[in-house]
Parts: sequence; structure tokens; C-alpha cells
Amino acid sequence: MDVDDQRESITMRLIQHKQEAYWFYRFLSIFYDNYVNPFFWNPPMRAEALELAQLHRPDLETLDVGAGTGFTTEGIVAQVQPESVTMLDQSPDQLAKAEQKPALSQCKKLLGDAENLPFETGSFDRYISSGSIEYWPDPQQAIAEAYRVLKPGGIALINGPLRRQNPLARWLSEVWMLFPSESEYLNWYRQAGFTNISQRYIAPSWYEDKGNPYGIAIAGIKPAEAQSPPVVEKQPEAVEPMTLGRFTVLSFRLLAGSVAGFVFIPIAIFYSLKEKLKR
Repeated sequence: MDVDDQRESITMRLIQHKQEAYWFYRFLSIFYDNYVNPFFWNPPMRAEALELAQLHRPDLETLDVGAGTGFTTEGIVAQVQPESVTMLDQSPDQLAKAEQKPALSQCKKLLGDAENLPFETGSFDRYISSGSIEYWPDPQQAIAEAYRVLKPGGIALINGPLRRQNPLARWLSEVWMLFPSESEYLNWYRQAGFTNISQRYIAPSWYEDKGNPYGIAIAGIKPAEAQSPPVVEKQPEAVEPMTLGRFTVLSFRLLAGSVAGFVFIPIAIFYSLKEKLKR
């Protein structure tokens, strides 16, 4: 990892924190499926990314981490029987939306933390996480957890954004949440122990900056002979007393992070309309 990667990784973005992310999704869940996914994470992108997970058997025990309202899970259950799929998210509001979707009614749904998964070592054949790494305070810990809960020979697939090159876009995105570089993704996977790492760039059709990839789907295999490392439980974020000063700081972080995030929606709408007019 280069010096710039190390410096950027240390900074905690406004919504890259469990408490802020919880409240962010408390409100975003109301219109997430209708006004966010269509622009930023759509069915063609989902299908292209899920190819790397090799969902070639209906009985694969599959974990969807940061499952949210179940958009990615709907793509998973098109290939894997719902009874074999577990959805995990820290937001009860997001999972409540998933519970309303008939295709996901047989999936197991749990509240939980990506950095401290509530499963035994070697529980799953597949680990999938889409649009969640942006909010992880410690991505290396979460990817190590992915490695731990997989069976030897299992595959972990993570879909996430890539660092912007345009200075203004980079500043705006990284005020909001974590936009890792490609080298960071690769380093996290290698440090966790994954091999046979494969990746592909993914982007919505309106995205035009081909020289600066929009997002990445990256998958790695837990070696068949691998011995999972001992479980090291991560300490939960400290819950500090809610003083007036702390409430003010949290409110500012949530408001500022939300504004930074929502700025991307009209930008996406503009470029989507532009792309449709071209066609």
C-alpha cells in the first residue's frame, strides 16, 4: 500500500461509523430501493458482479453481509435456494424492508456486525457483501471475518466503490464514506489469507469516466487446506454518555454526511437522463 493509501485509510469519514450509519439508514431505508439502487447499484451490475461468486449450486450456504433491503440477496436467490441464504445487517429498518419481499421470505435474517460475525468458523460456502464496505470502520477486520466464517474452498465476494481521481469528486465522496483504492482491496484480501483473487470493474450505464473505474467486484478463495485463525472478537465501539456536546457532534456528523451523500443523487439523475437522451 502506498503512502497516500495509508494516509487516506486512517481518516474516519462522516458516515464510516456504526452509529452514524445506523441513523443514516433509518431514514434512507424509506426510499432506498426506488431512488438509490436504480442509479448506483442496478440489476445488470449485480448480475455481472455475482458471476465472480460462482453460485453454481442451489444448496450453497451463502451469507449476505450488509444485506440491507435485500437487493443483492434477490440476485443470490435467483441461483441459490432461499433456505440456504442468511442475510445480516446492522439496520433493523433495512431488514424490515427485506422482510416484505416475497422472494426473501425464506431467507434467515439477523442483526449483526460485519466486523464481528455471529457465526461459527467454517459455516458458509459463500460470503457476499455489496455496498457495505464503505461504512466499515475496520475493513481488514471485516474481511478477516469473511475468511474465518467460510469453509475451506469457499469464495468471498465484495462489491464496492473505488476512489475517485477527480479532486472535487474525491473530496466530496470521502467526506461522506470510505472509497478504497484498488490496491487497498487487494491488500485486505491478501492479508486475510485469500488466494486466486479475481476482480472486475462495474459501473452503471450512465457513468462516463472510463479512465477512472466506478466500482469493483473482487472475489477470493479460502484455500482448501486452510486453517482458519483463532477467533479474535473485536471490541464494540464504545458507547459514550449522551451529553449535549456529544449529541451536537453526532448530529453534525450525521447531517453533514447525509448532505454529502445525497448530493450524488441529482448528479446520477442528470447523467442518467443525459444517457437516455443519447439513446
